[in-house]
Amino acid sequence: MTDTPGWASPSSSEPPRDGTRPPADAPAAVPGPSAPPQPAPGWGARYGQPNQGAQPPGRDPYGWEAAHSPRPGVIPLRPLSIGELLDGAVTTVRRHWRTALTLSLGVAVLDQAGRFVAQLLVKGRTGASTQLLTLLVTMPLTLLLDALAVALLTIVVSRAVIGRSATAGEAWRDARPRLLQLLGLTVLTTLMSAGVVLLGFTPLFGYTAGGTGTPGTAGLLFLVGVLTVPVGVWLLVRYSLAAPALMLEKQGVVAALSRSRRLVRGSWWRVFGIVLVLSRIIAAVVSATLVIPFRFIGLVLGFGTLDRLNDTGHESIGMMVLTSVAGIIASALTTPFLAAVGVLVYIDQRIRREALDIELARAAGLPEQGGGWNGRTDQTPARH
Repeated sequence: MTDTPGWASPSSSEPPRDGTRPPADAPAAVPGPSAPPQPAPGWGARYGQPNQGAQPPGRDPYGWEAAHSPRPGVIPLRPLSIGELLDGAVTTVRRHWRTALTLSLGVAVLDQAGRFVAQLLVKGRTGASTQLLTLLVTMPLTLLLDALAVALLTIVVSRAVIGRSATAGEAWRDARPRLLQLLGLTVLTTLMSAGVVLLGFTPLFGYTAGGTGTPGTAGLLFLVGVLTVPVGVWLLVRYSLAAPALMLEKQGVVAALSRSRRLVRGSWWRVFGIVLVLSRIIAAVVSATLVIPFRFIGLVLGFGTLDRLNDTGHESIGMMVLTSVAGIIASALTTPFLAAVGVLVYIDQRIRREALDIELARAAGLPEQGGGWNGRTDQTPARH
């Protein structure tokens, strides 16, 4: 699916194959944050429907007919509901589990190995700051591995959308040229979102460092820091689609940030709810479900006690090993799911704003006919 013209953004130097496709920031035809643009002349004919304001029975408010939505891969090529996005992510992991789990398992092993070594180096030697210091020590490795996982899994998901598969080697060959750019993008977005919050709490840290502050002043400075958290979250969501844009559209870092900003515009709450809330809650539940039994096994084997169960700075080596194994399994399962959700949200936004479904159907090799796309169709009704 790489080098497919359909991934090119309408404003890039590589023109889209559909000359009538609107830009990413074009006004929506239907009021609302997730409404697509008004179909251009001739657009409806590709799906066997006239370009009229009123939709015939059996079609959704946007004009897509569910019975004729082509589905060459893990999602139907039309605007997706939240349930369909999550189902598409799970289906991607299930159908392409060999590649997805191989890539995520390798990344998870490296990540947990780095955390394990960091815990051994700072184990209990820094008192209450042990967890914070461990986080700071492992952050560079975590950012690098996150960028690697996103790069490789984006290739897998993008091919799964049009019904194709990618081996781990193919994903590496396609993603390798853009790894440094994606790493820079990951660091930049992290600094923007986390940096704002850190800057907001800096006055509190400086005030309390002297040890002579009053509770009232400290509380006021804490409130100032809390007020910067929504700003950090807003920035994180605004640029959450930059990574798929960089990988699939082959854009630079600045251009990818701009693309994410345009695609998220008007749909911030929807992207926030899917990418940062719902998918993260599901991943957290899966991780906890896997980690808790391992820690219980550690207690049974005498690797720890209940009163020190949450004291990660003084865990025994046996408990640390069990926790790392649980973390590897949890990361191997949740990392491809989260990556798939991010890519599918990016694709869904482009379908809603730029009619990307037409390009994807062509890339999947579905012959275009007067009555619609001749190929496997989605038989489930459109949900919103």
